[in-house]
Amino acid sequence: MLDVQFGHASDYGKVRTNNEDACGSFVPASRAQARTHGYLFVVADGVGGLDLGEVASATAVSVLADEFAKAPSGSMLISLLPKLIERANTAVHDCRLNPQYRGQNMATTLVACALRYDQAVVSHVGDSRCYLVRNGQARQITQDHTLVNEQRKMGLLSADEIAASDSRHVLIRSVGPEMFVSPDTTAVTIQPGDVFVLCTDGLHDEMKAPEIAAIASQKKDATQIAHELVARAVEIDGGDNTTAQVIRVRAVEQVGMYRGRPYRLPA
Repeated sequence: MLDVQFGHASDYGKVRTNNEDACGSFVPASRAQARTHGYLFVVADGVGGLDLGEVASATAVSVLADEFAKAPSGSMLISLLPKLIERANTAVHDCRLNPQYRGQNMATTLVACALRYDQAVVSHVGDSRCYLVRNGQARQITQDHTLVNEQRKMGLLSADEIAASDSRHVLIRSVGPEMFVSPDTTAVTIQPGDVFVLCTDGLHDEMKAPEIAAIASQKKDATQIAHELVARAVEIDGGDNTTAQVIRVRAVEQVGMYRGRPYRLPA
């Protein structure tokens, strides 16, 4: 059956005095629950410059993890995750109506990875990222919801110009400001040895994919790898909060699908 090892790390950085990043997870309590629900990992980055980024990120992570645990058994992850992000968006949006927060704006990025059987589903809003590290190579699963990335898609900016742009953190999508949000969702077939890295921009701004892959490919505990990734990013710059979740796939359970229902493949 599916077996994963995981860990996380977060750091204020060298400049910030509070941490607006948040992360969370849902870990099945039994083998049966691993098949009916699976695992969930979430990273969020409260938008700096607004009033309550840390409230937005913590709320989004909490709602997503709680709602995942309550989801009907056997829910299809590819359709479940976007729905749960929409609920998280509603919760953050509604926070502004709370008397203690009235009149204050809040928003957050969000990236979630759910795993079950031999599949991973990644859904995100904003510029927190998910990388899949396989055979020593890192592939970015998510695409940043930023103004400069849209300009790159249109051929107006190069990768080097994006890295140097003062507008590289201007989001075109985030969780909270609007009543509705549209996450991007991707499904990936996983293999034993795969490593997923969920991270905030405090990490991926400072480290290119090959360096992330080199650290994540080490035969070390997932928590230790997460701490190494965060420590390296802070060492390079440290101008932002930095968070990483690392999920290593140790074994998978291959299944087929018929009318949306899984069935075991012949040995």
